[in-house]
Amino acid sequence: MNLNFSDEQVMLRDQLQKFCEAEYDFYKREEILKSNKDFDENVWSLFAEQGWLSIPFSEESGGFGFGPIETSILFEEFGKALVLEPYLANVILSGSLLDKSNFIDKVSLIEGIATGESHISLAYAESNNSLYDYDNLKTNLKESTLNGVKTLVLNGNNANKFIVLASSDEGPILLIVDSDADGVSIKAMQTIDGQSCAEVSFDNVAVVDESIIASGDDAKKLFDDVINFACLCVSAEAVGCMTACYEKTVQYTKEREQFDQPISNFQVLQHRMVDMFIESEICRSLLFKAMLETDANLETKYKSVSALKAQIGKSGKFSAEQAVQLHGGMGVSEEMMIGHYLKKLIYIDALFGNSDYHIEKYSK
Repeated sequence: MNLNFSDEQVMLRDQLQKFCEAEYDFYKREEILKSNKDFDENVWSLFAEQGWLSIPFSEESGGFGFGPIETSILFEEFGKALVLEPYLANVILSGSLLDKSNFIDKVSLIEGIATGESHISLAYAESNNSLYDYDNLKTNLKESTLNGVKTLVLNGNNANKFIVLASSDEGPILLIVDSDADGVSIKAMQTIDGQSCAEVSFDNVAVVDESIIASGDDAKKLFDDVINFACLCVSAEAVGCMTACYEKTVQYTKEREQFDQPISNFQVLQHRMVDMFIESEICRSLLFKAMLETDANLETKYKSVSALKAQIGKSGKFSAEQAVQLHGGMGVSEEMMIGHYLKKLIYIDALFGNSDYHIEKYSK
């Protein structure tokens, strides 16, 4: 099996690395966090100009036709830089779902996402979804009227439209709703890692048949596939975070002196950093397996992604906690990236099912 990236994939990785190093350093990220905006619109426009917002879309939808491998490369680099822009919400969750659907208006909607002009958020989670049971839906479409409340809608307060997962007489249904439609109300919130989400309420919102993306088994298949793809992406992002934690910790211990020598000379600290490296490499191996199976659309992709996500939940927090401890008190300060990596990895573990959930899912 050839596990080497193609020349095109290497070019994409190099392009992303150069951007993150030159244009998206710690101070740029802090500037965005301290502003009143959830992300930098100029950076988002640059993503569009570079074509990064079109990466996972099919050529028929105006995209580049790249797959899970290229998307994983992108998210790994985003993880190293802790990019705040809502790529997951717009491109992966909403854009990929539309791209795989038979929705009549999908090309124009995807074009809006790819140019950076439109923000579409997937509203799927509800407060009653204990143990990540997204099939337990109280949001309901009845007689062309939508009622319910969705929570933790990623980038929801910036969305022009929502793709809503609801129940109906035909089973689960996916439909698109304008954010400014009568009966839609949005309450903005912030996630632990500094990104934005929202609670979105639908109170007697009128729905026309043309806004229905899919229903029944088709809707369930679309939703399950996009959540599985999103799990792969955030896992790649976590691998990027873990790699950065390890590299930054090694560099810090070489510079930090105690007893007239770098603390990297102390064997017990070397062992901890080796453990961090091993955990990141285990996750990277699982990532390669999962992204190759997802790229080939094998039926085993669901189990492989669950195995990856379960390991990420354990290894990610372990690596970040070790990095924080080796940095000492500075590790949890706002002025260092290490504490921000820990927040991101805690967030990723909880997103789309935590480690325990995916272990149980894998065992079924």
